[in-house]
Amino acid sequence: MSGPENTPPGDNKDWEGLREIDRAIAENRVTSYTWKKTWADPWGRLKLILVIAGLLAFAVFVLIDDLVV
Repeated sequence: MSGPENTPPGDNKDWEGLREIDRAIAENRVTSYTWKKTWADPWGRLKLILVIAGLLAFAVFVLIDDLVV
């Protein structure tokens, strides 16, 4: 059922917004792409810093609590 006659016509529109994501998927670097985009966004950077600071604070709390008790 598929063939050249059933193929949608080629469109010259370039999906510029998705080109980098497509390339990242093809090169298997989606995680790197996500981290870079998050760090480039001011709100994303703030969230990332707050999450890391929260995890570090929790780890310090657990270590101190284990040493004191």
